[in-house]
Amino acid sequence: MNIRKIHHVAYRCRDAKETVEFYKRAMNMDLVLAIAENEVPSTGEPDPYMHIFLDAGMGNVLAFFELPNSPPMGRDEQTPSWVQHIAFELDSEEALLAAKAQLEAEGVEVLGPTHHGIFKSIYFFDPNGHRLELAANIDRPGDLESLREVAPAMIEEWSRTKQAPRHAAWLHERGD
Repeated sequence: MNIRKIHHVAYRCRDAKETVEFYKRAMNMDLVLAIAENEVPSTGEPDPYMHIFLDAGMGNVLAFFELPNSPPMGRDEQTPSWVQHIAFELDSEEALLAAKAQLEAEGVEVLGPTHHGIFKSIYFFDPNGHRLELAANIDRPGDLESLREVAPAMIEEWSRTKQAPRHAAWLHERGD
């Protein structure tokens, strides 16, 4: 199998128009496609939907479904709200801070920047309750190679202990 890229990632939204407006205004993403049907093409079920596609840069597409005949949206209450999120990469730490200021000017509550060793992030929610992350890489030459090298050992240790392995602790101890 030779996967070229993710074609699109799809989530549910409460209101397609509100979602398009938020992502355009707050994230500078353009609407590239809208598909609406009264029946689900793959199953033939009668269930009207609006499927929107947004340009997330470099050929990446973020998509949403508005499903007016389905029960109101919820989330997996067994999973903490910080776990499921969509992360977008920015060019630099300066761009990250500028994005934070832009979002806050829009009235969006933003958490961070948070230091993750090889990148820094900010977090916020879209109008549908989806957690979003903007990240800027701050890794130094060799960091990613070192992390890739220790990844199998980290997985093995985690599998045995269910505690965070110390293999990559140096990232958080760098003092950036």
